Amino acid sequence: MANEGGRPVPTAPNTRGADAARVAVERVRDGVAARLAGRWTADQAPAVEAASAEMLAADTLSAGSPLVIDLSGLARLDTLGAWVLERTRAALPAGTTYAGASPEHLILLREVAYREAAPAARRRRFNPLDPVASLGSGMRSLGHQGLAGLAFLGEVVAGCLRVLARPRSFRGPALVNQVEQIALRGAPIIMLISFLVGCIVTQQGIIQLQRFGAQTYVVNMIGILTLRELGVLLTSIMVAGRSGSAFTAEIGSMRMREEVDALRVMGLDPIEILIVPRIIALMFALPLLAFLADLAALAGGALTSLLYGGLSLEAFAFRLQNAIGFRHLAIGLIKAPFMALIIGIIASVEGFMVEGSAESLGRHVTASVVKSIFMVIVLDGLFAVFFAAIDF
Repeated sequence: MANEGGRPVPTAPNTRGADAARVAVERVRDGVAARLAGRWTADQAPAVEAASAEMLAADTLSAGSPLVIDLSGLARLDTLGAWVLERTRAALPAGTTYAGASPEHLILLREVAYREAAPAARRRRFNPLDPVASLGSGMRSLGHQGLAGLAFLGEVVAGCLRVLARPRSFRGPALVNQVEQIALRGAPIIMLISFLVGCIVTQQGIIQLQRFGAQTYVVNMIGILTLRELGVLLTSIMVAGRSGSAFTAEIGSMRMREEVDALRVMGLDPIEILIVPRIIALMFALPLLAFLADLAALAGGALTSLLYGGLSLEAFAFRLQNAIGFRHLAIGLIKAPFMALIIGIIASVEGFMVEGSAESLGRHVTASVVKSIFMVIVLDGLFAVFFAAIDF
């Protein structure tokens, strides 16, 4: 149909013709049957809604008899019709089923299956004991994580023993690659940060000691502080943020792609293949990086003393030689392997805890860095107390 200008005039959808959606509800031997006919599609929406209301309001359903919705007479069914059918079925007595549905109809009905909205969670009132309960829950979780770390440490030790018993199974190229990633590629940034921190600590020490005319003792301060605490602590924090997070991300990605399970299926031990080379490389690289960080921090202290404190390099070296001994260097280097072991264990455990989502990977990488830094500082404090107790 067209108007005077020749443009077509839109017509209303046919909701009363032979293709209109309709339903006939009748009682059968085993209960009640609703026989559908016509097109249950979007263009028949008013008729679809009317037929749905007719099913709900039929007198034959008053006794709560089971209903069978017969779809064999449908001319066509689309998403709207399927959703209305599912909504209607959810409002009908329990036990309502479909009959005479084609495979295509069943697929569509399954995809648009009606689900009730989840009830809103009731808002809990504040309880004064909630902080105590949260603290207890956190301590219990911390204990479980500690036990998991100890169990994983046992697996790593067992893996190392198996490698020692079968030296040919050790992955030498993996160890060399990890040493390159941790030590060689990490040395520049670690040395730069240590140099800058050495400059800052020395500058602040000169400012404070000038009040007492003892600015030359800044050499003693920077030498002992760097060798005993600052160098290894800065290095461990940097390695935890750089290499520890990489360990977690690599192992977590392999978990997401099920590569760890594939190794087990092939009869290979993931601990020997993935963890042992990384932890050995970390325990070898961290003392080396700590030594380089010590040198960089002392170089920064010497340069600042020359430019800011008027102390020549010869005088700095002479006072440094008198202020420090081998034991100060040994203390820092003794701490390094233990800190490397802590970082490697935490990073590996968090990597194996990653689930199959990017959110889980990001969460565990963050947890790996935070826990590693925290445990490194705690371990450094324990070592400080221990060395002070034995007067070393």
